[in-house]
Amino acid sequence: MREYKIFIDENLPSQIARGLNILQQPQNIKDGMKIEVHSIKDVFGEGSKDEDWIPEVGKLQGIVITQDYRIQSLKHQRELYKQHGVGILFFSPPSKTGFAYWDIVKQLVTRWDKVKAIIKKNSPPFAFRCSARTEFESLDDA
Repeated sequence: MREYKIFIDENLPSQIARGLNILQQPQNIKDGMKIEVHSIKDVFGEGSKDEDWIPEVGKLQGIVITQDYRIQSLKHQRELYKQHGVGILFFSPPSKTGFAYWDIVKQLVTRWDKVKAIIKKNSPPFAFRCSARTEFESLDDA
């Protein structure tokens, strides 16, 4: 059974990571894949710089869920996640302040099956983005 480690960026509540991890566990056998969900804040510490955790997530062949699109738009960070083999799923928020707590919970739960399909089908490094109104699109050619 293939194992996946998904990391929720610290710009999203760490409670979401813990909740998704609990909710996913009974599904792992049915899905034919073992998924663990962690919070970057819990694993690497609050305020950990992207340049520090990206290589560490890469060592774990991890996938990141974030609303920080700068990781894609800043050349050195984009090259860093690609170099270290990290898959990233961007949830583009409806405003500069980000998603409200329950809105991001609903977005993640509603799209969880799609998240699993993407990580099962694509080998890192990869990047996909969705918004509250649009489905995931690949950013690998962006």
